[in-house]
Amino acid sequence: MAGGQERILRGRINSMQATKKITRAMELIAASRIVKAQQRVEAAVPYSEQITEVVKDLSAAGASSDSPLLAGRSEVKNKCYVVITADRGLCGGYNSGVQRAAEGEIKADVLAGKGYEIIPVGKKAEAYFRFRGYSLGQSFQGFSDNPSYADAKAIGQHVVALYASGHVDSVELVYTRFISAGSQEVVLRPLVPLQRDTVEGGDGKAGSTDGSGSDYEFEPDPTTILDTLLPRYVEARVYAALLNAAASEHAFRQRAMKSATDNAEELIKNLSIIMNRARQDSITTEIMEIVGGAEALGSGKDEQIRYVELDLDATFGGSSAGHPAPSTTPTGDVQNAGSIAVEERTNTVTNTTDSPDAGENI
Repeated sequence: MAGGQERILRGRINSMQATKKITRAMELIAASRIVKAQQRVEAAVPYSEQITEVVKDLSAAGASSDSPLLAGRSEVKNKCYVVITADRGLCGGYNSGVQRAAEGEIKADVLAGKGYEIIPVGKKAEAYFRFRGYSLGQSFQGFSDNPSYADAKAIGQHVVALYASGHVDSVELVYTRFISAGSQEVVLRPLVPLQRDTVEGGDGKAGSTDGSGSDYEFEPDPTTILDTLLPRYVEARVYAALLNAAASEHAFRQRAMKSATDNAEELIKNLSIIMNRARQDSITTEIMEIVGGAEALGSGKDEQIRYVELDLDATFGGSSAGHPAPSTTPTGDVQNAGSIAVEERTNTVTNTTDSPDAGENI
């Protein structure tokens, strides 16, 4: 039994060691990708800042656009949520945090009697909301850990078309904002329609407020440029959200894999202790079986004792029934054994002589 338990424990230890190698490799890969993703986030900030400044300058220059992106609806009846998650798991609470935040907003809209539509970005978001029966729109996936501007452009054009057609009255982004390698937060940011507070609350910093924008001269007119830049601004906002989400995914995965590696080491240590105890029990049991078998073999041997029947009269020099006793001379082992028999028989004769009926017996 102990030997079988030892084999089972050894198999579990080998399995944990293999798992530890995998989690350790994933931890190192995620740690290396965090740096690159963080650099991409920082590289996208200047573009976001500059396009925000240009939009503000165009507004200050008197651009009055009839673009639907700037025309807010008097009543919001249907809302669209662009939920950005990962395509894979093994990243701790990254996906669940975004999913819970979006689900909470959707439930509040349903209680208020509003409609909704979810644009899932990432396989995890689509699987989560589809399994629970939520209303889903077009899905985007396959680029969560390394998004490109083309991916952001496709998402931006789709949500702008939804808003321009009147299918939804507002669009909001739900994603994880990357602050540092050890800090990330789930945020919900309005995307469409674009308002001044929406523009200034983007992922980039707010533009200058010294009024320098009114000194620019625009060619063609500011209204035409603004109509062209507004979709680009939406795409830039989506791209910044995708980059933040990718960096946050790598940070979450690095921490999750480190925790998994530490847990594997602890489990291997505990299983090794249990296996050593089982091995000691097995060795102790085998030793006890060997000792017990040796004792059983030793106690089973028959003791051979030789006895020589001697005539008492002949031994003491007398005769029995008037006949002289023949002389016997035992030799070797027989003589030694005979001495024991003689001594026992002598004691018997002595005891019977002392009894009242000794004469009759003799």
